[in-house]
Formats: sequence, C-alpha cells, structure tokens
Amino acid sequence: MRLLIAIPVIHTQQDMGSLLEQIKQEYIARFGLRKWTEHLKSVDEVWDGIRQMIQTLQLPMSTVQLYQDGLPVCSREADIVGEVAASGSKNHRLLIELVGLGAQLMGTENPELLLQEYQLLQTAMLGTQSPDDAARRKAQRENLLRERDDFIAQRINATLVPGNIGLLFLGMAHDVEPFLEADILVRHLLPALREKQAEVK
Repeated sequence: MRLLIAIPVIHTQQDMGSLLEQIKQEYIARFGLRKWTEHLKSVDEVWDGIRQMIQTLQLPMSTVQLYQDGLPVCSREADIVGEVAASGSKNHRLLIELVGLGAQLMGTENPELLLQEYQLLQTAMLGTQSPDDAARRKAQRENLLRERDDFIAQRINATLVPGNIGLLFLGMAHDVEPFLEADILVRHLLPALREKQAEVK
C-alpha cells in the first residue's frame, strides 16, 4: 500500500505570476479593495495552518515525495520552485523547507497542458465574450482539467515508491483519485474542506 496525502492549494498572489494584475483588478472590481486585502490575509493564514499540520504529522521526510500543482516535469523543478518561493509564495517556501528536511521534489504536470491552460486563461481575461464563446471555453477548461488530472495521477502511479509517502499539493478543482492505482491510499489533510468542495460540485 502506498500513501498519498492530498493538501488543498489556495493560491497566493505570488503563485498567479503574470496573471496577477488582471486577477487582482477583476476581484477588486467585483468585491472591492478591502475584500482583496482580507482575501490575501486569509490565504496566508491557511498556509500557516497547513505548515503546522504537516509538522504535526511528524513524517519521516526521507520517505516523502512532493507533488505540486502547476510544477511541470522538466529538468528545472527545483529552480522553478525556488523562483516562485523567492517571490513570496508560502506554498513554494513550504516545499523548499520540506526538501531541506529530506523530502524529494517531483515534477508533476505535463508542460504542454499547463501552457494550454495559461493560454485559455489569458484569452478569457481579454474582455467580454458571447454566451456561446463562454460555454465553449468552459468545456475546454473542464476537458483540460481532466487531462491534467489524468497526467498527474499517472505520474504518481509511476513514481510513488512503495513504502514512501506522497504529499500532493493540488487545487481544489482537481480530482485525481479516479485515475490512481488501487494500491494508493488517499488521505486528505483537510477532509472537511474536501467534503465542502464535493457538495459544491
């Protein structure tokens, strides 16, 4: 039996990269600057809580493999995490901390699928769109998300070593479990949050 602990990713502003300004302006336009500031504070608090919960698990870090939403399988995984961490991402700073304790960083996603998603998001933010365009883009995003989930799961299936523990940092819109092999036992770090997300779906 292989153990995979799923950790919900709540994206910080540093994780949004070049899309940050567009996302920020849209959020402020809808909810106001005060709500944006409160949102950023609450995201930071969530990451502080996640860090403490992982520490409480007292995992043998030499047996831990780290899988990260948005981290492509390439030859630069550590560099990418370092760059995002340097910009202030608590998610990626936590990854660096865990690697420093002996955990192994794993490339997780298909770079081509990540590029397709980025292009879809950019197109969606360019301006108004007809209902038909919006419906088509929504279907594209849903299909792309399923492809990403399948790839992530196959990556875990192929690389999570028996006896090791996987920590999967993954956005809540994802659902990789249907694609995982039967010997991988999934546990959720924040099960109540997972249940709430399932109700929304």
